[in-house]
This record gives sequence, C-alpha cells and structure tokens, in this order.
Amino acid sequence: MTEILLSAKNLSVRFGGVLAVNNVSFDVKQGEVFTLIGPNGAGKTTVFNLISRIYTPTMGEISYLGPKGMLKLTEQPPQNVASLGIARTFQNIELFEHASVLHNLLIGRHTHRETSLWQDLFFTRKARETELKAREKAEEVIEFLNLQHYRDSFVAGLPYGVRKVVEMARALCTEPRLLLLDEPSSGLNVEETDDMAFWIQDIKHELGITVLMVEHDMSLVSKVSDRVLAMNQGEMLAMGTPREVQTDPGVIEAYLGSIDDVSSLRRKVSGQPDHESVSVEGGQA
Repeated sequence: MTEILLSAKNLSVRFGGVLAVNNVSFDVKQGEVFTLIGPNGAGKTTVFNLISRIYTPTMGEISYLGPKGMLKLTEQPPQNVASLGIARTFQNIELFEHASVLHNLLIGRHTHRETSLWQDLFFTRKARETELKAREKAEEVIEFLNLQHYRDSFVAGLPYGVRKVVEMARALCTEPRLLLLDEPSSGLNVEETDDMAFWIQDIKHELGITVLMVEHDMSLVSKVSDRVLAMNQGEMLAMGTPREVQTDPGVIEAYLGSIDDVSSLRRKVSGQPDHESVSVEGGQA
C-alpha cells in the first residue's frame, strides 16, 4: 500500500464573510501527481496557500510525513515549510530578475545551509565546501532541465516559458519530497505546455518527487495526473482519475453550466426566442 505523504482533513477558511474553502479533504500519496482543478475562484490556490502556511485554516488540519514522521503542518511556522521538504512555484513568477539563472537556483539551496554567519563572512574551508556542494546540486538541476544555454543569463532577459522552467528549477534545488506547482502552464503556448508535461513526468519518475498541482489546462492534467480533485466555490465536486472527473456531471455543470443554461445559450446564438421571455398573451415580456 502506497504511503500517504500529505493529508488534508475538513479544511475550511473564511475571509470575513466569504467562505473561500469549505470542508475539503484529500490525501496525496507518495510518488503520484495529484491535481486540483476548477473554475476561477474555486479555492484551489487558497488550498495551496494553506499547505504553504501562508494562510491558517479556520477549521480542519493538514498532516505531513516529515523527516521524523507524521506531523501537523498547520502547527508549523511558514519559515519551516521548505526545510520539511515542501517546495512551491507560483502562478505569477517570483524570481530575482536581475540575477542570473545560476544565482536564482543557488538561493533555493538556503535550506541546506551548514555554515554560520562568521564562517560565511570569512569564507572558511567549511564555507567553501558548502558552496561547492550547492553549486554541484544547482548544476545537476540545470542539466536535468536543459537550462545550460541560460545558465549565466539574467532572468529579466529570458522568454516567459524559460522563466517558468527556472522557477521550477529553483524549487527542485531545495530537494523537495513534495513539489507544489501553481498553474505551471499559465501563459505558455502549446509547445511549451508539452515540454512542461515532459518535465513533470520526469520529476515524478526520475527524481521520485510527489507533485501536487493546480492547473486549468485539461490536456496537461490528463497527461500527467494520477488523480484529480475538482472544486467549485470552495467545495469538493469530484475526485478520481482524470477521465472519471472529466465525465462527472457536477464537474461538467461547473465548467459549462446546466443543460438549461446550455440550451438557452444555443437559442440565443441561433436567434431563436427564449420561451421564458414570452408572455402569456404571446407578446414579448
């Protein structure tokens, strides 16, 4: 039986009078790609922010299999999340634009720091050894994601699609057990999205990293996901394989509307009158 890496139980979060997430529960198994889907405002990124400890849930808890066993992630301070083996990318790229690709990746090694301030200040032997290890790991990630051509380039001058890969590379430099990808295909063209699917599959199969993803592109979801959770208005709609979730009536209605809504839209497009707008006498209401 596959071990559970992360477990969310009865998560709810309220912002004033808005219930952004309502009683959401799911488990993420080790070695799988688990994807959250849903329309805008469904609460997907809010769930990510709960796991990242940017937000604290109003109700419910998140458990995580850390280096020393299962712990309550909701009791951990935000600054400890990365050291527990959880890394994240963002929908809006968060990189240091006026630093090189290599330097951005080295920043991702901060959780593995083994030296003190004084050792770094005087660049002692241990500091030099630590720096060498960090650069070796960064170079491994650069080679893994085929970023050699951009290694010394400033992020500000890179194409958007390459920046997406660089941000994922920085997350990989933390050596995570769980990688959170927030809309990795956002802003990418078809070819770049296919490349992203390739990287995600390699991260799972070659690096053995578990992936929790928020995504709108259903072609990408179908290619890489083992299981999918569909959400709408902060609540769970369906959970299962990509095919099972895509054919779920509740998911179809959330994306396209009800059958009545679709029929009404077809009448409007074809120029036919909407029967509900006709009065009893036969005139227009």
